[in-house]
Amino acid sequence: MSLSHFTTPIYCTSSSTSESLMIASNVKKKKNSTALCLEDTKERIKNMFNKVELSVSSYDTAWVAMIPSQTSPQAPFFPQCLNWLLDNQLFDGSWGFSDRHPLLMNDALLSTLASILALKRWGIGDDQINRGLQFIESNIASINDEKQHPPIGFNILFPSLIEYAQILGINLPLGATSLDAMIQKKEIELQRGFQSNSEGWRAYLAYCSEGMQKSWDWEMIMKYQRKNGSLFNSPASTAAVYNHLKNTDCVNYLQSVLEKFGNAVPTVYPLDIYARLCMVDTLERLGINHHFKEEIRSVLDETYRYWQQEVEEILLDPTTCAMAFRILRLNGYDISSDPLYQYSEDNFENSLKGYLKDIGAVLELYKASQVIIYPEESVLVRLNSWTGHFLKQESSPFRLYADKLRSYVDSEVKDALNFPHYANLERLLNRRSMEHYNVEETRILKTSYRSCNLANREFLKLAVEDFNICQSIHSEELKQLSRWVEESKLDKLKFARQKQAYCYFSVAATLFSHELSDARISWAKNGVLTTVVDDFFDVGSSEEEQMKLIQLFEEWEVDINSVCCSETVKIIFSAVHSTICEIGEKSIKRQGRNVKNNVIKIWLNLLQSMFREAQWLRTNTVPTIDEYMQNAYISFALGPIVLPALYLVGPKLSDDDTENHELDCLFELMSTGGRLLNDIHSYKRESEEGKLNAVSLHIIHGNGVITAEEAIKDMKVISEDKRRGLLRLVLQEKGSVVPRDCKELFWKMMKVLHLFYMKDDGFTSHEMHSSVNSLIKEPVVLSELLVDSLQNLVG
Repeated sequence: MSLSHFTTPIYCTSSSTSESLMIASNVKKKKNSTALCLEDTKERIKNMFNKVELSVSSYDTAWVAMIPSQTSPQAPFFPQCLNWLLDNQLFDGSWGFSDRHPLLMNDALLSTLASILALKRWGIGDDQINRGLQFIESNIASINDEKQHPPIGFNILFPSLIEYAQILGINLPLGATSLDAMIQKKEIELQRGFQSNSEGWRAYLAYCSEGMQKSWDWEMIMKYQRKNGSLFNSPASTAAVYNHLKNTDCVNYLQSVLEKFGNAVPTVYPLDIYARLCMVDTLERLGINHHFKEEIRSVLDETYRYWQQEVEEILLDPTTCAMAFRILRLNGYDISSDPLYQYSEDNFENSLKGYLKDIGAVLELYKASQVIIYPEESVLVRLNSWTGHFLKQESSPFRLYADKLRSYVDSEVKDALNFPHYANLERLLNRRSMEHYNVEETRILKTSYRSCNLANREFLKLAVEDFNICQSIHSEELKQLSRWVEESKLDKLKFARQKQAYCYFSVAATLFSHELSDARISWAKNGVLTTVVDDFFDVGSSEEEQMKLIQLFEEWEVDINSVCCSETVKIIFSAVHSTICEIGEKSIKRQGRNVKNNVIKIWLNLLQSMFREAQWLRTNTVPTIDEYMQNAYISFALGPIVLPALYLVGPKLSDDDTENHELDCLFELMSTGGRLLNDIHSYKRESEEGKLNAVSLHIIHGNGVITAEEAIKDMKVISEDKRRGLLRLVLQEKGSVVPRDCKELFWKMMKVLHLFYMKDDGFTSHEMHSSVNSLIKEPVVLSELLVDSLQNLVG
């Protein structure tokens, strides 16, 4: 049974014969028309790898400005911060971003009040103070707006600032009702936390330490101090601790941050490792990572060194730790999943981000948990279980969306749950990522911050241009494929399913680079042919015709017009013959030799395995499970699709390489895993037709003990083991002789299979119809994406 079982034709175009040269010419014109623009964009993105840009925070800068001098307590330790606050008040009297998100008004109130207190603390800036108080008076109602996205700790920090303002003699324009409501919220949150008395709660209080009273156990907070001297990499928290304990490491941290940023500080520092990993992740999700191979490799090498050194910036943050693990492992770095033990469900709940129920952190842990390649990685199995359950829970008012606005996190969660990494075809992911991309992303901790390394228009602009160029190439290639079907008379075979659109889609969605046209055409043509041959052995031929077709392959160099055979056999053999010869000729360019004979052997193995299955059916033979699987992983018909394409993706493969045990293992793991997925979903239909597959044979040979449900469960476990084993072999570099680009083809096909068999109806869903059109027919319009992003931004 071929890859394309249960499909429906959806996109066919008829026209005259056209050579690949025409496609190459059109590609060249399209590439030249945007080449200069793309090169400029790529250069700007490359420069972003060299330096992580991070916005400064008026809130944190205000807390640093409030630190008194060691030698003169009546003067500020960091007067430059005070001057920065004087110079950076906005026109409306607030501090923060001038183009703030409308749901971040509480963030503006918090930053503005902190800045007012810093100025009042040192008795300067009366005009700025008055303007700031007017802003607070005009916008204080937002504190009771449940739609507002509150900064972390707002219910503790803002009332504490109000109390400090009263101590300083500031007459805040607040009504008694608003003040009482805020103080009540603070007391409720403190009471709830103290009742839980969890480690997560204590970490949360330490993170919000600038909002605590002098009676707070400051020495206890010091257990959260990091090697760089900070508390949680937060300048505000670190400044508050220094004010009480005069810890030298705290002030050294603050001085180092100011040396980097000048007269103000960001709300979190350092962020370099996380920001660069986000860049890599974003470029991969948008499908433009192939433009930055050197820069990405440099980032990953550096991250790997930090991972081995157990750097706090990675291991103490679940988001960064999970992202580093996933990206490093999927890029071939040999790393252990052991560091993720610290983020078991219980441990996570007792951490700061666990207490906050940080969806972003849970999402990254969920993604990391899917990259299982070893049988003994129980830590990832358990991680997958609890994070998946957490993400599937219904949203509640108590769930905080730390670090990102809720609408964007929700879309990311939905995408991750619907498409696990092993069923996520790259080009579909790229398109969804573009459509959901937030070019003006503002993140939120205790206050809002931005970084061009985390989000910017350049990423989206390059992704759209690259996608549309690829799409124009793919559209032409599909037209060429459709013409070939007609010219080969394959459309005249009434018993055969016409599946060229889906066969082409399966490769275009995974192997999309401009220069891989030959590999795509080979994959797609052989996908069409294996579908036809599968139907030929299944319903479209007699035993005599089947034997004749095999005989023709064994003889090969024959005059098909003079050989006595049916029209059906003639059409099929001619189409396969010409395709194999075409692959052989194209292989000379990349391999330096003609691989035609290798491809003939692949096809002959397939035909013989299909004939064996047909004989079993004709003679009512019940094979053992081992006999069935040894034959079925070949008859599944992935060999002619994937194996010839290996010769056309770039790296040279000698005959020794192609006969290597590693290549055999890759093929067996991919095909067996795919065959079991197919058998699980086709069990009922094939049983009704009197056909045997892995599930029914498992029941038959189970001596009446094994039920259908148990058999399916067992087959799923085996299929999952094959998938994990395949990924392990693909990622393995030590001792591997097969080039990574070639090994990737097996994993790409496995992802295709998992996507197509996620539902019982395989390819027939309208969802797939829409996916094909979005990939091949519908261009992405940058201006529309920017409008959608702006609309999301304002509500």
